[in-house]
Amino acid sequence: MTGPSTRTVRTSDGLDLAVYEQGDTAAPTVVLIHGYPDDHHVWDGVATLLADDFHVVRYDVRGCGASQAPSGRRGYAMSRLADDLRVVIELTGGGPAHLIAHDWGSIQTWAAVTDPQMRDLIASYTSISGPSLDMAAAWLRRIGEHPKDALRQLLASYYVFFFQLPVLPEATARSGMLDRLVDHSAHLGVPLEERRATRRPRKDLVNGIELYRANIMSRLARPKPTPTTVPVQVIAPTKDIHVSVPLQTQAPLPYCTDFGWRTVEGNHWVVEQDPETIATMAREHIAYAQGGPVPTGLTRV
Repeated sequence: MTGPSTRTVRTSDGLDLAVYEQGDTAAPTVVLIHGYPDDHHVWDGVATLLADDFHVVRYDVRGCGASQAPSGRRGYAMSRLADDLRVVIELTGGGPAHLIAHDWGSIQTWAAVTDPQMRDLIASYTSISGPSLDMAAAWLRRIGEHPKDALRQLLASYYVFFFQLPVLPEATARSGMLDRLVDHSAHLGVPLEERRATRRPRKDLVNGIELYRANIMSRLARPKPTPTTVPVQVIAPTKDIHVSVPLQTQAPLPYCTDFGWRTVEGNHWVVEQDPETIATMAREHIAYAQGGPVPTGLTRV
């Protein structure tokens, strides 16, 4: 199979995003959205597997990879990220598209999935290791219902608060320490002989810190979770030390009319380490959203 073709799309605020497409453009469109501190390559394995049956679209999120970065923090606001996704969908197929997202890709995609103005562009959503910030904040506020789970999640999210500090997070990224922390997370449960160190571009590591500063504290202080009718599947890795299974599977419950979840053996970077399982689960949920049977192992609520 040939590799992806590359093109550039212009965002509503004038940035150029690098977009990568493969598969039959006449087939249903699947959009893969990466998180921090990755770029579109984290989806290489999944994209190759899905391209047999779908028009697969990936893009480097603003500030990452070959895409341009905004000039200031406001350019990383959730509304901008969601609008980037809208532009990519409209310019690569017009929708409705099936969305599969990971980490910050998932966080920003929740903002699009819960936007009524984007409902006609979205056919289904599979979220991996990235909750809606508003839903997560509302879940944490109900700490009396699940005190142990909420406290464990707050402890696991220490870096979220570290990234609010001035200067120090950027210094940590430039020193290589952040790369080592990511490697530690990515190696959990992985046999020694299969581990590999990853060195991400320093500009991507530094730029992505603004995602946390532009969005986290305002959502934690004033969460406004919004319901959605999009068919949603959450895939929750069992060894994810950043986003717990309870947060991923419980926080969306009050807001999704068509919601199901599955766990998968793996750590936070399971999308890269086990693309076969992720592609299979995504494919089954897409079939369900198109009128097929409920996938085996999907806990529906």
